[in-house]
Amino acid sequence: MSEKKAKRSPLESFLHGVEVMGNKIPNPMLLFIYLCIAVIAVSAVCSIFHVSAINPVNDELVEVVNLFTKAGFVKMLTTFVTNFTGTSALGLTLTCMLGVGVAEASGLFHTALRGLSRAKGSDFKVIAIFTFVCVMADCTGGAGFVVMPPLGALIWAAMGRNPMAGMLAAYASVAGAFASNLMITSMDVVNMGYTQAAAELLLPEIELSPSMNWYFSVVSTIFLTIVSTWITVKIVEPRMGVYTGDYRERAEEPTGLDNKGLKAALISLLAYAAVIMLLCANGVLADETGSLLNSAAPLMKGMTVLIALMFAIPGIAFGYASGRFKKFDDVAAAMTQAMGSMANYIALFYFIAQFLKYFDWSNLGLILAIKGANALRASGLPIWVLLIIFVIMCCFLNLLIGSASTKWSILSSIFVPMFMLMGYSPALIQMAYRIGDAVTNPICPTFAYFGMLLALAQKYDKKAGFGTLMSNMMPYVIAYFIFMVAELLIWFFFNLPLGPNSYALFSM
Repeated sequence: MSEKKAKRSPLESFLHGVEVMGNKIPNPMLLFIYLCIAVIAVSAVCSIFHVSAINPVNDELVEVVNLFTKAGFVKMLTTFVTNFTGTSALGLTLTCMLGVGVAEASGLFHTALRGLSRAKGSDFKVIAIFTFVCVMADCTGGAGFVVMPPLGALIWAAMGRNPMAGMLAAYASVAGAFASNLMITSMDVVNMGYTQAAAELLLPEIELSPSMNWYFSVVSTIFLTIVSTWITVKIVEPRMGVYTGDYRERAEEPTGLDNKGLKAALISLLAYAAVIMLLCANGVLADETGSLLNSAAPLMKGMTVLIALMFAIPGIAFGYASGRFKKFDDVAAAMTQAMGSMANYIALFYFIAQFLKYFDWSNLGLILAIKGANALRASGLPIWVLLIIFVIMCCFLNLLIGSASTKWSILSSIFVPMFMLMGYSPALIQMAYRIGDAVTNPICPTFAYFGMLLALAQKYDKKAGFGTLMSNMMPYVIAYFIFMVAELLIWFFFNLPLGPNSYALFSM
């Protein structure tokens, strides 16, 4: 070729490097197979060298257990199935996603998101309300990523503004709000499952709740809405300029049956909330002391089922009222579809479960946590600095591994007990992880919906590429990082509850 290859800008070089590195990471299932093999091999080597540590909780010696033995082989062979079925994270996730899946299959999410975004008033008010809906859309799972960006483009175009800016604002707000919501979502359940398993390495009887980050999430939802709105109006829109293209889309108007379905869904949701409040008031969901917020209270222990019903009941009501569900067979089909969409996760979880068990049996996780905690204490670095470093590490890992559950299933086994040994709660380190996992989502090239966003952007601008998206997403990422880390430090320094009975400090 006679033409010289165009020199990449520093940003494009960085993004290209991220893309190349991300593409070299094996399939998640293969990754966990490798990790299982690595745990077995490392346990054998460490056993030979008598690697051990003193557990500061009970002053007992913890030694590495060699899994590369006849006893280890027999144990792995005979417990493969129970390792899978006995891990709480699987049941928690599938139960929650069953309800979310019914609501999505009924069309409730798609219709509700479109309806909620049709605000009337000044442009700024419309943008603020739309951004809030995008932040909240995380509770719908993938529906928020599919519906909100094209809807944002339509709303901005209707206001005479650049539709690209609306598309970018929507995607950034949905993607960056993975750790923020007014409701307890399926991600709270998924993350808690892995955090629970990791905390049990140190305290087998510990009980955690999906609500342990709820207070933090509620506050960050409000401020993320403000931050996203400000970044969109003051930075991104001026950068994008006036739209000069000719591509237009026609907005879909809700039908009469859709409106009827939304009313039925709202009524059923309010009725469900009233029943739960009544059960709380009568003490049915309280523990023996009358507390609703202790981890042993039925309200907390049954939170996963309550979340599933919170989505399933309005979804079923919407489905029947809108005519999408004609009989219970349709509801059953929606449940089957919901579980079908989890097939990849279920297959992957076979190997995640083995890795978690092997890590537990070998004592490698506990010894790493003890030695890591000792090393962090010896470093002399303040805990708040270590938290920031951990968040930054998670930010960069997120660029390479898009799956939140994949990353946390690995990281939690080490860092949760490590911080517990230093006197800090599983809720705090989980929140730090969730911040790192969320704030770089808008620029994550390995994220499942990033390619979809690029395809949408090229409808409005044929020259749009990854650099276009990244450069306009970076202001959101930087602002989210600064705000979320600042919020975390406020919670840390003042030992505020991140959720019900979930403070930053922790004692064993």
